[in-house]
Amino acid sequence: MESIRIRLATLHDLGEIVSIYNEAVRQRFATGDLEDVTVEQRLEWFREHDPAVLPIYVAESGGRAVGWSSLSAHRPGRAAFRRTAEISYYVRAAFRGRGVGTQLVRHAIDEAPRLGKHVLFGILLEKNTASVNLMKKCGFELWGRLPDVASIDGELVGHLYYGRKV
Repeated sequence: MESIRIRLATLHDLGEIVSIYNEAVRQRFATGDLEDVTVEQRLEWFREHDPAVLPIYVAESGGRAVGWSSLSAHRPGRAAFRRTAEISYYVRAAFRGRGVGTQLVRHAIDEAPRLGKHVLFGILLEKNTASVNLMKKCGFELWGRLPDVASIDGELVGHLYYGRKV
């Protein structure tokens, strides 16, 4: 496999970020969205991610985006939570199981202190065993479970909260 380079996302990457995300939407149980999203729908989300505080990272292989991760505010506007961020990550289907997700999560962990983040957490659908395993591999622990809060194609699924201090 070609080497992976992780860099800050630019607006030029948004189309690929959306494409990768929509693969996860169609896969089911990797996100709570049930319909594809558009670039236009994700534009405000992208602009809310100031690279100096809450970056979006792109994993690139062969000049193409093969995955991305983001750090998002927890309880935006509430200063007591400014040191905490939610991590999200998605990998193009053809590149899953090749260490891309691990590299993205570890990169975010390494960068978190510089960004003023001391706690990271991920929210996963409990059927997403690949993400559960990734969180554990990267030193996250199960901090909470909300049973049956999501309904995907008629199936009730819980939310798992995995967290770690950095």
